Amino acid sequence: MMLTDSGTAPMAAAPDRMNMRPSPVEAGDARAPAGRSLLFLREEELRLAQDLLFFGYRDFTAGADAILAELGLGRAHHRVLHFVGRRPGIPVGELLGILGVTKQSLGRVLTPLVEGGLVRAAAGRSDRRQRLLSLTPKGEALERQLFERQRERVVRAYREAGPEAVEGFRRVMRGLMGPDARGHVERLERASPSPATGSSSNRTG
Repeated sequence: MMLTDSGTAPMAAAPDRMNMRPSPVEAGDARAPAGRSLLFLREEELRLAQDLLFFGYRDFTAGADAILAELGLGRAHHRVLHFVGRRPGIPVGELLGILGVTKQSLGRVLTPLVEGGLVRAAAGRSDRRQRLLSLTPKGEALERQLFERQRERVVRAYREAGPEAVEGFRRVMRGLMGPDARGHVERLERASPSPATGSSSNRTG
C-alpha cells in the first residue's frame, strides 16, 4: 500500500476476495514447503554438493600450497602449523586427536618443522614426559602468511554470500562433522577471544 505525501492512503477499489486465497505456504500447509525442502536431497543435488566441496577446497588451499611448496612443505605441515598456532602449548596427544593420525605420521611431519625452526617442543610442567608444542617467531610469521592468503578468499566469499548464508554454511559444516570433530571446534571457539574483546590483529573468519 502506497502512502501519499500527506501520509494518507489513496482510495482503492474493494479487493476481490475470491483472488485473496492464501497460498499453501501462507496458509501453513506443511506439505508444500516439505516437498520443496526435499529437492536438495536428490542424488544429483548431493553429487553437486560433493563437487562444491572439492572445488571449494581445491581453490581455498591453492594459494597456501604454493607458498608451502617453495619451502619443501605440504598440507600436512600446514595443518600442524594451523592448530599449533590456534592452541599454543598444545600437547602432542591432543594434536593427534585433532588430526586423526598416528604418532609415527605426526613425527614425520613434526621433524622438519622443528628442525626448520618453525615449531618448538617443550616438556610439560606437571608431566615431564608430555610434549607441548608452540610456534617459534619464524613459525608464527609463516602461519600468518598462509592465513592471510586464505583469509582473502574467505572474506570475499562471506561478503558475497551475506550473513544468513554464512550461518547456513557453518551449520552445514558442523552437520558434516562427527561428535569428536564438533567437540574440537567447540573447544577452539571457547579458547578464541570474542570480537568485542579481541584485538584487531586476531584471526578472523
